Amino acid sequence: NSLFVCFSVGYSAVALNHVIDFKEKKQEIIKPVSPSELFPSLPIVQGTSKRIKVLTRLTLIVSDPSHCNLLRSTSANIRLYDIIAVFPKTEKLFHIACTTLDVDLVCINVTEKLPFYFRRPPVNMAIDRGIYFELLYTPAIKDSTMRRYTISNAISLMQICKGKNIVISSAAERSLELRGPYDVANLGLLFGLSESEAKAAVSTNCRATMLHGETRKTACGVVYTVKKPRKVEEEETTVPACKKAKTQ
Repeated sequence: NSLFVCFSVGYSAVALNHVIDFKEKKQEIIKPVSPSELFPSLPIVQGTSKRIKVLTRLTLIVSDPSHCNLLRSTSANIRLYDIIAVFPKTEKLFHIACTTLDVDLVCINVTEKLPFYFRRPPVNMAIDRGIYFELLYTPAIKDSTMRRYTISNAISLMQICKGKNIVISSAAERSLELRGPYDVANLGLLFGLSESEAKAAVSTNCRATMLHGETRKTACGVVYTVKKPRKVEEEETTVPACKKAKTQ
């Protein structure tokens, strides 16, 4: 049901998240379940002839440096996931995630007060490496205390990253917790993002994260083109030669 709600509120892609917390018990990374096994028929994105894209995502919650060894290894199952995210619990692990780990997303805690301060060097290193920082909005709409932590932690991050490389996700477990992209962009304003940065956090930055995952999986570069819109001034000054002669 959540997949069809994502489609109906305006999304063209959704990621199915497999979470592993090494602190709870020893867990192994299994192969991702094929979306075709879960959804035999996918809805068509509104206004296009393409079906909604379903991605697989792996999120590792790390609380000890030894937990990062799995990400440094060449695990065949890890490479099968479209997006790899890491949720560091300490400042040291946050630094490691930003500077050395081969991941696509670094998750920011939004349910409690951060035990450390964000520092500019690792954040800038992550931005230079094409890694994005993920903020979740579902806790903010479920509980007033978590809403306060979400806004506070987000603003602390914005002071360092200046709104760059931010992705806002839901982590919703129920369809009622989902919000449309325009509503999420408005929430981004509360997190300290500008209007353009908030829109990017639910659109172009998400696409860039997907492309970063493609690069990680293939060990090659991924190139995509974007049509540059013509400026109004250019359109006004670009007059055909025949019309120029008449005006002269």
